[in-house]
Amino acid sequence: MKLIAVIAGVCAGATVLAGCGGSSGAGKGDNGAGGKVVSGGTFTFAMNSDPGNLDPQASAASNLFQITKFAYDSLVNVADGGKIVSGLAKSWQVDGTKLVLTLHPGITCSDGSQFTATDAAANLNYIADAKNKSPFLGVFVPAGAKATADDTAGTVTLTTPKLAPFLLDGLGNTPMVCAKGMQDRKSLARQTDGTGPFQLSEAVSGDHYTYTKRAGYSWGPDGAGTATKGVPDKVIVKIVPNATTAANLLLTGAINAATIVGSDQSRMEQAKLFATDSAAPYGEMWFNEAAGRPGADHAVREAMVRALDLGELAKVLTAGTGTPGTTFAASAPVGCPGNSVADALPQHDMDKAKQLLDGAGWKAGSDGTRSKDGKPLALTFMYNTELGEGGSAAAELAVKQWQQLGIKITTKPRNETAAVDAMFSTGDWDVAWESLAVSTPDQIVPFMSGPAAPNGTNIGHISNAAYEAGVAKASAIPGTEGCPEWLKAEANLVSNSDVIPFANQVIKTYGKGARFDFIGDLVPTSIRMLAG
Repeated sequence: MKLIAVIAGVCAGATVLAGCGGSSGAGKGDNGAGGKVVSGGTFTFAMNSDPGNLDPQASAASNLFQITKFAYDSLVNVADGGKIVSGLAKSWQVDGTKLVLTLHPGITCSDGSQFTATDAAANLNYIADAKNKSPFLGVFVPAGAKATADDTAGTVTLTTPKLAPFLLDGLGNTPMVCAKGMQDRKSLARQTDGTGPFQLSEAVSGDHYTYTKRAGYSWGPDGAGTATKGVPDKVIVKIVPNATTAANLLLTGAINAATIVGSDQSRMEQAKLFATDSAAPYGEMWFNEAAGRPGADHAVREAMVRALDLGELAKVLTAGTGTPGTTFAASAPVGCPGNSVADALPQHDMDKAKQLLDGAGWKAGSDGTRSKDGKPLALTFMYNTELGEGGSAAAELAVKQWQQLGIKITTKPRNETAAVDAMFSTGDWDVAWESLAVSTPDQIVPFMSGPAAPNGTNIGHISNAAYEAGVAKASAIPGTEGCPEWLKAEANLVSNSDVIPFANQVIKTYGKGARFDFIGDLVPTSIRMLAG
């Protein structure tokens, strides 16, 4: 999962796993995109917050997920439209609960060492070992999975305890670490050890990260390599927290790519910059249901949902360009199209919301604030600052509506890194606006069930028996055949007010002096530098 990252230069508006969305392919726009392809040069894009620890398997934050792609590869890749194409593996065969992948020969790590089938198996087993607390466990790599290797044949065999309907999709989002990094995980915090097209050459926390092109790289998505004309010699990831600043830098040519949201988009359109369109979940409301938290009370959760005019919030959040939430796995390429939200969503009704709280013993005092057994109904509301001006305005509107309900709200705007820390580690939140950027419904399961954070990835401490039963039924059906059951399962999360997807958005990543593809994230091997 990728916890919502509105990356001002990569992935605006979603959280964590598969990326922010799909791509419109070659993109559109003439300014800076129609020039002659030229080799070399430096490609610079803006990211709105520092990714922190660079270990590619340690966090579900989408800014880390994006930056990881420059230095690390996955065994397979998910192309535009959901097609599985080659990565480190040149071929694969699925037989029920057994997957055999055959690696390309001659794959090297950034230090020149060989990447072997044994290394690939070690990565999968590391993630599958619960003691390592990788957020990819149960999301990309199924719980209970075991990997073995045959270095002579160059094959990796992955067995799962039960059918994994979207296993290849998950592996397409699982970065592989080379042997040296696997042996010294702490070294990965500030340097890279992967097989990717670029290698980290400079890291200045809070300012920029510089990646240098690797010669001889030829095992990228569907055989992409760095010898292709137009691939830059260097990539600089520049940390630019302010979206307007990122827009200004892009328009002046100081950077080559930025994801722009809000009012600044009109300036990009007027300049007719190159742009890719990316479907993404943009507004998703979570409740902390841990024992002792107000959200543990179903009446509180449902009342808070009913108190909000979610349609109006979505309009404010997306500046009128978004659409209502439809599913939890809404990032293109969407594995299970449909709508698990509309029919299950508690409808806006302030009177009903007040009745729910009254019935649960939360009575309004003389100042209008509700309390129970002498304890006020007070909650901490955290929202991602990378949602921009629309996010701040929508959050202000939500607070007003909750205050009308008699709830005392403490607002905590947080950037992605701080939000992820709160949700996965400290637990210091009650309501949060963060979105999971995933493409297949199986990828959300560990975030909606199982061990709670910080011991697991169930960040809302959700215990929803109907959802879990639905997942068990859907998981026994291969691939997209099980989509109707997956959507039925998800609806139980909405009707129980555990998590509410209330807005989707088409995110635009603009380019100047370069063009690129955006499939879940910006694809490093697709970057082409342009003359003039």
